[in-house]
Amino acid sequence: MILVLLILIPLLTGALSFAIKGEGAKMLALISTMATLVVASCVSGANFSAAITFDAAWIPALGARFSLLGDGMSSMLCLLTAIVMMVVMIAQINKETENAGSFYGLMLLAQAGLMGVFLASDALLFYVFWELALIPVYFLCSIWGGERRIAVTFKFFVYTFVGSLMMLSGLIFLYLKTPGTGSYAWADIVHAGSSLPADQQQWLFWLIFIAFAIKMPIFPFHTWQPDAYEQSPTPVTIVLSALMVKMGLFAVLRWLMPVVPMGVTYWTDTVVVLCVIGIVYASCLAIVQTDIKRLIAYSSIAHMGLMCAAAFVHNSVGMHGLIVQMFNHGINITGMWLIVSMIEHRWGTRDMTKLGGMASSAPQMAIALVIIALGNVALPLTNGFIGEFMMFNGLFQGMISNHTVITVLAGLGIILGAVYTLNMIQKTAYGEKTPMVIAADLSINEYLGLAVIISLIIFLGVYPKPLLDLTAGVAQVMAR
Repeated sequence: MILVLLILIPLLTGALSFAIKGEGAKMLALISTMATLVVASCVSGANFSAAITFDAAWIPALGARFSLLGDGMSSMLCLLTAIVMMVVMIAQINKETENAGSFYGLMLLAQAGLMGVFLASDALLFYVFWELALIPVYFLCSIWGGERRIAVTFKFFVYTFVGSLMMLSGLIFLYLKTPGTGSYAWADIVHAGSSLPADQQQWLFWLIFIAFAIKMPIFPFHTWQPDAYEQSPTPVTIVLSALMVKMGLFAVLRWLMPVVPMGVTYWTDTVVVLCVIGIVYASCLAIVQTDIKRLIAYSSIAHMGLMCAAAFVHNSVGMHGLIVQMFNHGINITGMWLIVSMIEHRWGTRDMTKLGGMASSAPQMAIALVIIALGNVALPLTNGFIGEFMMFNGLFQGMISNHTVITVLAGLGIILGAVYTLNMIQKTAYGEKTPMVIAADLSINEYLGLAVIISLIIFLGVYPKPLLDLTAGVAQVMAR
């Protein structure tokens, strides 16, 4: 029943928020995310001993059940979702939001959908939660976004809608191949898919994978992302880049690799090449950006390319590093977006050519920027290091003998990442002081939000054992 609470709390409070206006909706959202974090922490704590399950009748006529699984990977991603959403709500305390009830209601509904995606062990239930997570984000972007929000949101909708229909077609095909009257249970879907001939698995791979590739996103399915990140309000951008990209990676590990193993093996080299192209391409584009939001957006594409490549090399060390890095990347990118929002709020611009001197006018914000940015480039003793090191270890072990050039190009992402990140720090925090006047350094709620992020960056960088232990079992299973 505890797994149901992870979905039920944000779902009910989100629905209630639509009837509440102003500060009441904001406080309800904050209380809801704090309560969800308590439950997610309990689930993660319990997961050190055994996975948690929940199963109940749902749609018997279709062979679909309300079946949830909280293993190491699922509970870790639920914990990440709970932490990120709470930090977002803390950061929003001193922000005015038009039509706050609807805004926070949609944010909480998106959280409920995300929790369902990470917990579902029934294919039809997984698809329902997949859409539940995406639909609120569509409205959040189109109503509270920037000047170009309509065109950008339409592009986002087309990408995700087409991908979702392809995935649904693949799941229905697998459902029809299950024994008896049909079943959407994870074990039955896996058995049906893995029993298919190799040629069927090869085309079914793309039917399912494209929906996940769009969400991560990887090259060439990424073109919706920079504009969507730029035009979305900061809380929505955080949900998109810290949490929703993990939907794609999680789905690859849970709903693609075990289901069409021969298809995965056949297309592995192709996917890894696309991922590495994305790493280098996005990193080069990040270097030439002057808008901090677009720089971070391209940085996220590069990071996701590395994580997706690590997933497809079928190496236990790399797989473990990938699962750990899903959590760490979510923490780091949340911190980056919070800092960008604070910069834009105070200076009125995201253009790095018009910024500078933050270290003298807002020293606390500058320190936070440096710590979070260095965590994002995986500096040793920050949380990003252990996962990235393990991913590259797995990538080198799995690819170096046959694809030396591909492996070297993937490693180039580390160098390029340091280039655009250090350049951003220098232009924003240091350099010539801008003539613009800054109102103040960090407010109390901003300080609290960043304190949570920075504490996790340092703690998991120095002592990553709890996160490694939580995910060790599922990483071994995934790598088989």
